[in-house]
Amino acid sequence: MIKDLLEDAKRRMAKSVKNFQAEIAKIRTGRASVALVDSIKVDYYGTVMPLNQMATITVADARLIVIQPWDPSALGAIEKAIQRSDLGLSPTNDGKVIRIAVPPLTEERRKELVKMVRKMAEEARVAVRNIRRDVLDDLKELKKEGEISEDDFYRAQDQLQKITDEYIGKIDQILEEKEKDIMTI
Repeated sequence: MIKDLLEDAKRRMAKSVKNFQAEIAKIRTGRASVALVDSIKVDYYGTVMPLNQMATITVADARLIVIQPWDPSALGAIEKAIQRSDLGLSPTNDGKVIRIAVPPLTEERRKELVKMVRKMAEEARVAVRNIRRDVLDDLKELKKEGEISEDDFYRAQDQLQKITDEYIGKIDQILEEKEKDIMTI
């Protein structure tokens, strides 16, 4: 029973870390990345679709993203969707592919992005702590009902704290790497 609760906590915490990683991948650094435009929603013949389901997205070099739609008639819709996104990128369309030059970030913009990433990291840490709290409440309930002994409760509580520390450490490590990535010119 305790083992199931701890495994559930690990699974949910890993999911929180994965969500955090996916969110910060969308944040622009000075380099081009497929993740920047991957999830842009494109209105294509009345259907809203993610860009990665309509085109091949590649990074030609450190500052250039190339988008090649499977249907060339979608070029206009993709271009509009990129312009409407809040990325501040300007696509150029040559009739076959869309090229996006990723301009270098200003120092001020880099600092804003770092603040934003730190805020997202804190939200991820809070999510992990909330999972710890939920599992701890379940353990307290089991102890109250007499289904586990007090020693088992304290042992499980220690294990839960170690698991929590491990996942918060992972979040901090991802944050540190992303900050380094953003601040690198």
